[in-house]
Amino acid sequence: MHWLGQPFQERPTQLFIGILIAALAVVTVLNLALPAGHPLHVSTYTVTLLGKYLSYALLAVAVDLVWGYLGILSLGHGAFFALGGYAMGMYLMRQIGDRGVYGDPVLPDFMVFLNWDSLPWYWQGFDMAWFAFLMVLLAPGALALVFGFLAFRSRVTGVYLSIITQALTFALMLAFFRNEMGFGGNNGLTDFKELLGFDLRSDATRLGLFIASGVALALGYVLCRAIVGSKLGRVCVASRDAEARTRFLGYRVERVQLFVFVVSAMLAGVAGALYVPQVGIINPSEFSPLFSIEIVVWVALGGRATLYGAVIGAILVNYAKTVFTGVMPDAWLFALGGLFVLVTVLLPKGIAGLLAWRFKRPDFHDRHPGDGNLSREEATA
Repeated sequence: MHWLGQPFQERPTQLFIGILIAALAVVTVLNLALPAGHPLHVSTYTVTLLGKYLSYALLAVAVDLVWGYLGILSLGHGAFFALGGYAMGMYLMRQIGDRGVYGDPVLPDFMVFLNWDSLPWYWQGFDMAWFAFLMVLLAPGALALVFGFLAFRSRVTGVYLSIITQALTFALMLAFFRNEMGFGGNNGLTDFKELLGFDLRSDATRLGLFIASGVALALGYVLCRAIVGSKLGRVCVASRDAEARTRFLGYRVERVQLFVFVVSAMLAGVAGALYVPQVGIINPSEFSPLFSIEIVVWVALGGRATLYGAVIGAILVNYAKTVFTGVMPDAWLFALGGLFVLVTVLLPKGIAGLLAWRFKRPDFHDRHPGDGNLSREEATA
């Protein structure tokens, strides 16, 4: 059955990993080996900024996995990103201050300000790194499992599913804004000091977080490539292009959608956990529906259903955001909108589509979502 998809080439994965490893090595060497006054020296500020870009790139790959290969336009992945970030932020907050006489943890500043006399039950265990890192995966994964089970079982698809995901992240944003929730309210969690005993303000720790972000991006990319390159991935593409026909062949499409959706949510949580110690804060603005829409723009600009295109889009758009918010902060959103319209009109398959045309990749069309129609040869294969 030709329409179920073609085998995926390994060359893009090898090339991507090679470029990523080279970039990590070059930045590390230029940061450590060259003095601060050297023109090629990469400052710690730049290293932190690049680490944030890599975290965003992992988030974009997670969105591309469900949008590009399942056809599910999620406008709520910012919620999974924020949950992973809050799990990391709770651990970092528990590392601040000394223990009491009986080993009781010191309350975070915002809880003292609100006259809380003890930690809420859901803060228990976050003083242990292994528990916090586990919750980075389980918190967004559990939310995706419950939400996805209800949505996919009811066969909610298309724009209706997109609206529901956006409503989910908006509801969480409103909830986390409340001081009674115990997550810092409007200010969120900040003023972190240590991570696994390392000073977050030191240059070495910043460089280590940058490298960790790159490694996480590489592992996440390989995992997503393994999924889309397997039989499961071909069923994903089939359900994206012809869901009714895929169900008719006996595939439990809702189970496939649920599994991939949960994996994507966990990757988004890891991205959030890496993002928080590098920027030094996590607050409810990360739940904003506008942020989730911005993630979709990254993927669309880079090239949907390519994975590496999502990485390109995330890095380029956020670099442009860094530049333009300094040059014309009031007009940045207009510039982003204009860029999105320009690429949509001139490059409907994104930057990855341009690269595929330039290097004449024969398998790009088979992997890129089209209009959902099958040719006569594909339909009769």
